[in-house]
Amino acid sequence: MTTTPIPRRDVLAAGGALLGAAMLAETAQAQMPSSSSAPFALPQLPYAFNALEPHIDAATMEIHHGKHHAAYVSALNIALKEQPRMAGQKLEDILARLADAPDNIRAALRNNGGGHANHAMFWQIMGGRGGDPTGPLAQAIQRDFGSFERFRADFNGAGLRLFGSGWVFVTVDRDGRLAVTTRPNQDTPLMEGQRVLMGNDVWEHAYYLKYNNRRAEYLAGWWNVLDWNRLNERYAAARAGTLGI
Repeated sequence: MTTTPIPRRDVLAAGGALLGAAMLAETAQAQMPSSSSAPFALPQLPYAFNALEPHIDAATMEIHHGKHHAAYVSALNIALKEQPRMAGQKLEDILARLADAPDNIRAALRNNGGGHANHAMFWQIMGGRGGDPTGPLAQAIQRDFGSFERFRADFNGAGLRLFGSGWVFVTVDRDGRLAVTTRPNQDTPLMEGQRVLMGNDVWEHAYYLKYNNRRAEYLAGWWNVLDWNRLNERYAAARAGTLGI
């Protein structure tokens, strides 16, 4: 199959977007009084930046975590500076009660709180070797989708159909049943009180350096870096009612 070359202007535009994200993160961090007083912090990656290669490259991971995610955390903390009551709440509770947030910060909480929650989940479920699912989660996938192949195809298809930027998720209900869903931008099912088992970031910043505009290749490769042990832990926590973000 012939791959259409990416125009130089598109590559430059992607680079400009990454630079813009870096500048946003640095500006937001500079506005915070001190990291020790901030209610939320950027979590450390549980593996090295290059641990997901060749499927996700080290440069993308470093920018994605250290610039994009950092920008969401900083902006979230800025939005909560004058809201001590909200700042003391769990992030999933803030997101589930966005309608109660002050009008002047609701959009910031939605975009940046959602961005923080989504990315914190995203780093946790990767770092493994992929392969077939295991344990109770494998049984749930078989029950709810018929096969792992169907589950993966439904998930990737949803990610491909999502227009623009956003996420494709798998949610878990109180009975442990799974469902594939999508959200635009940094929205999350947490905003409707649902529990998120897993999700993949289909914003271009998650894959453009390696895959350019080939989202399908990125979605296919991503399954090779999943940690099924960690996902089984999240599934058990969701069923027990203790899963946070």
